[in-house]
Parts: sequence; structure tokens; C-alpha cells
Amino acid sequence: MKTLVVLLILAVAAWGGWRHFRSNDARAGAPPRPALTTSSAPAVAPGRPEVVSGFTCDGRTHCSQMRSCEEATYFLRHCPDTKMDGNCDGVPCERQWCG
Repeated sequence: MKTLVVLLILAVAAWGGWRHFRSNDARAGAPPRPALTTSSAPAVAPGRPEVVSGFTCDGRTHCSQMRSCEEATYFLRHCPDTKMDGNCDGVPCERQWCG
């Protein structure tokens, strides 16, 4: 029983460490992304995902989670807290998708 508890604690610690080092938001000194103004965007009810072009804001924030340049561009323009435009030029995922 003690062995099972120790293994469970080690597994949880390893998973937490993997998530921490997997995230790209640990970049020191990354400039903040400028705020986007979307005056023509339709209002979305709080708690409901916005659907445009077949994409929805579902919590993904990194280029490694995208499948195309169009999807990354949608997320950058419509979803909060994305981390896909390191140089703040408005073009997401330049190394992976939109290069």
C-alpha cells in the first residue's frame, strides 16, 4: 500500500513538472502583445465559445496545439491569453504554420 501511495505521488509530481516545462510562457522578457480592437466583432454571451470560420476558443494557447495558419490566426485574433506571436507583429506561429 505504501508503495502505491509513493508511486502515485511521484506520478503527480512528474506530470506537474512536465506541464510546467512544456508551456512556452516561461520566456523571460517577452514583450506583451498589444491589445486588439475588434469594434466590428459580434458580442458573445459570457461563458459561450465564439464560432467563426469553424474554429472555437477552447483554451488552446500555443502554436504546438494548432493545425493550420488559419486556425492560429483565428485564435490570436479572437481568443484571450494566446502565446503565439512572440514578436508582436500580428502574425502567429511563424516558425510552425505562418512562416
